[in-house]
Amino acid sequence: MAGAEEEDGAAGELCLRGASRSARSISSINGLNSSSHLKAAVSKVLGFTRARTESERWTALRSHYGLEAFYCQPGIKGAHEKGGVEGDIGWFRRNHLVPVPEVASLDELNEMIERWDLEDEGRRIGARARTVGEYFAIERPLLRPVPLEAFETGLLLPVRVDRYSQITVRTNRYSVTARLIGRQLRVMLHASELIVYDGQQIVARHERLFAKAGCHLKLDHYLEVLIRKPGALPGATALEQAKAAGKFTPVHDAWWAAACKAHGDRDGTRALIEVLLLARHRSTEHLVTGLAAALRAGALTAYAVALEARKAAEEDQEPSPPTAAEDASTDATVTFLTERRLAQLPRDTRPPPSVAVYDQLLKRARPAGERPAQGGTP
Repeated sequence: MAGAEEEDGAAGELCLRGASRSARSISSINGLNSSSHLKAAVSKVLGFTRARTESERWTALRSHYGLEAFYCQPGIKGAHEKGGVEGDIGWFRRNHLVPVPEVASLDELNEMIERWDLEDEGRRIGARARTVGEYFAIERPLLRPVPLEAFETGLLLPVRVDRYSQITVRTNRYSVTARLIGRQLRVMLHASELIVYDGQQIVARHERLFAKAGCHLKLDHYLEVLIRKPGALPGATALEQAKAAGKFTPVHDAWWAAACKAHGDRDGTRALIEVLLLARHRSTEHLVTGLAAALRAGALTAYAVALEARKAAEEDQEPSPPTAAEDASTDATVTFLTERRLAQLPRDTRPPPSVAVYDQLLKRARPAGERPAQGGTP
């Protein structure tokens, strides 16, 4: 079994994910996995032999894919064996990772590595008659198929939510929604992310932190608390991380400043939090478009932003060519909810009301000089 994957750190989840993805990427298994000493797979080397005491998770992965591990022999007798493993890694590094590629995330780098693996199938080694891919096509019918069900490489851990609406996983803290404070949850720790479960329901997803004593907080998890205490938002750590991640844009800041100027700091911040709650139902792109349109029109309410965000979403779903009048107009327009609802009502074709029928209820006119009866109406 061969394959390559970039691993950030030496965690066991990364080693298992690399082995699992390598098996599934070639869609077949030769039953033999040649490897050197892996801390994630081997807990103890038994003398100067090929025997190893393997970890439980590595044994489970080998059993799932039907692999037979072939370990390098320690000492002089096995000195040449490790060179074969390291040589393949060195060739791949020199040909694809020099110079070091610039990527935004580890997932992007792994996608590039998978693409390079496919390109290597057209490579011809020396003066051989066939390419690497052609030789592998001959061998493929002789290999065992990969199981349909993928092996779960994540590690399941129990956690408890503290009073700050955070969980601790391997010295790092991650946020969850505030309604789960004090609850016992489960975390599936993967190589590059972690998934938080409340029973069978996914309640949070985070990118995995590899540094120690770090924290990854999502602003959305604290909105229900902040709407009752809006004064805590300006200095919140979750807000700083949202700005660094690009989820709280300068458009948000500009609309927030205008809302505070118009309604005061407390009400303006509360209006911003109501806008942030809309992100649970609208995409960030549509929400930013709605904020920009409402800011240009001076509509500093969450209702106006919601309406503009919905209009932006509808335009994306049903694109229509712009008219000449729309191209010529540069002023932002905001339609209030009441006007929009009244415009959608059917036209009223009923005649205008009349009070003429009430004349028959009037009493007979009295002759001049006649006095009303005693107790009657004057």
